Amino acid sequence: MAMFEVRYGALILLAATGVLAGCGTGSSNMTNATSPATAASLSGTSYDFGQNIVGNPDTQTVVEVTNTGTNPLTLNPTLVGPAGNFTVVAAQSCGTTLAPASSCPIVVTYSPTIAGSQWTTLNLGLANVPMPTAPGLVTLTGTSAVMTAGTVTATANPQVALYTITPPYAGNVTVNFGPTTSYGKQTWSVATPSGGGPVSIEVAGMLANTAYHLQAAFTPADGVTATDVDHTFTTGAVPLMGGPQFTGQKLPQLTATIPAGMKPQPGIEFITGVAGPAQGLYATDLNGNVIWTYPFKDQLLDSGINGAKTLPNGDIVLEFCADSSAPLTDPSFSSLPCMIREIDLAGNTVRQVSMAQVNTALATNGFAGLVLATFHHDITPLPNGHLLVMANTLKSVVLTGQTTPTQVLGDVVVDLDPNWNPVWMWNEFDHLGVNRHPMQFPDWTHSNAILYSSDDGNIVVSIRHQNWLVKVNYANGTGDGSILWKLGYQGDFTLMTNGQADTNPADWFYAQHGPSFVGNSNAGIFSVALMDNGDDRVFATGVTCGVGSAPACLYSTVPIMQVNESTMTASFSFHQIIPPSMYNAFGGNAEVLENGNVHYDLCDINFNSAVFEVTPNSQAQTVWELQSIATPLYRSYRLPSLYPGVQW
Repeated sequence: MAMFEVRYGALILLAATGVLAGCGTGSSNMTNATSPATAASLSGTSYDFGQNIVGNPDTQTVVEVTNTGTNPLTLNPTLVGPAGNFTVVAAQSCGTTLAPASSCPIVVTYSPTIAGSQWTTLNLGLANVPMPTAPGLVTLTGTSAVMTAGTVTATANPQVALYTITPPYAGNVTVNFGPTTSYGKQTWSVATPSGGGPVSIEVAGMLANTAYHLQAAFTPADGVTATDVDHTFTTGAVPLMGGPQFTGQKLPQLTATIPAGMKPQPGIEFITGVAGPAQGLYATDLNGNVIWTYPFKDQLLDSGINGAKTLPNGDIVLEFCADSSAPLTDPSFSSLPCMIREIDLAGNTVRQVSMAQVNTALATNGFAGLVLATFHHDITPLPNGHLLVMANTLKSVVLTGQTTPTQVLGDVVVDLDPNWNPVWMWNEFDHLGVNRHPMQFPDWTHSNAILYSSDDGNIVVSIRHQNWLVKVNYANGTGDGSILWKLGYQGDFTLMTNGQADTNPADWFYAQHGPSFVGNSNAGIFSVALMDNGDDRVFATGVTCGVGSAPACLYSTVPIMQVNESTMTASFSFHQIIPPSMYNAFGGNAEVLENGNVHYDLCDINFNSAVFEVTPNSQAQTVWELQSIATPLYRSYRLPSLYPGVQW
């Protein structure tokens, strides 16, 4: 029988036939020896703290010790070697003894004092356990560098600061900000260049004329978060809305109300104001305070912003052009600027493309003969980086029963690739009959929204002057543009009420705006919310509201409709009837929030607006309300914050 001994202090390790024995086992038969009465195992023999910043403490569990024996284990953890950058946190670590079948951590803080690579050895001081090698030694390592304090500077937008910092490693930077050093809000996380380098973040969402504290937090790819020094920044006044031609009140007159006991969905309101003195693009907190604006200095009296949406890169895309009906009413519309523009949070133009450039590209890319007139109403960013843009075009048409042509204005959906080149197009003149024109002809279709159905790759277009939502075969840019169905009066669906077919045309929506999908499904069986303006409502008698002796159009609603593409039926799961005194003549939108509440915008109540968050039941209770005076809010969305993926 082979036998050897290793001495460590007063401990002797005896090994025979693969069995480790501690002192005093009392076994004279080594072949039947039991496990040592005192034994331990470690979760590892080394720990790397990774990258850190000089002066930044990083506290971690570096090893887990387990008593695998039947007697108490004695410990005395100490650091040996160059330990100046490392400290055992006794209050969070193992004590001097560890009971059998128990485990405990050893916690160490790595707080480098100089730049470079640091190391030390942790000796656990296991005083009563035999081991085949040097017992209880754990190697600790870390790397550190100096991070220069960042800078905070003003931007062209008085409510937006630019925070720049240069981390020494690859990682991510976030800026925390607020009126005190408790901060409270944060930007999104921005990656450094490979290997580290400067990062600049536009800090937006601050009240006007207010002192703020800002502090960047840097997280290395393999290390702990380090914070910059605290910086202060004082915002300026809210910029005036509109261009130099505008006079009078240029700031939105907003009042927010939260009824007692109500808790609205957190976030901000992202608003497009149309007409009126405060038209433009801005965001408010839920108290109605303006926290961000786009100072649109090239706006003209006859042109405005529409379709603004946030992009995954943190920028905002929008279009500004003449009113969509201008080609029929304003011979000079083509002389006005007409652009799709991407801006950053400071309002700087990142890129833009003009109508003239898009028309040239259409001719080059195989769409010869199509000349677009204006961009209008909506832009829909797609997951693949494309944009679906609403535009329109004029066409000379001879209507049934007539001999002379009529100039008709119809809409076109253009698919722009990530470089903003047109690669697909859907022209309503190719798929709808011009002789059906329920309202305001020859502004024939007046489409106002594009929804992307991620479940099947098709799109739904809201066509206000046809009183329809129309599903189009887009097939992620490979479809033929054929109409798959029409939802609305005289469309392809049967309206169901209480399980029965509802034949009253007045129960459909009319002249709708701002639809949105509800929930995660958007094909097959799905739900859609919308603003039912009701301008063109047809009664059971066949007459249309507001025509001749028919009743006035004072009936707007906010429906959520469940649509079944298999049975071709639609029914209301929510249907709030707006009082006649709050009739919404145009504009608006509706959506269901994360908390399940319904959020909608009554754009035009005698040229004022009201935005509501209400409970989703038959007795809808107001949870939050925003009133706008003298400036209609064309659309108002509840966003989590001004930054993708960040909830305020």
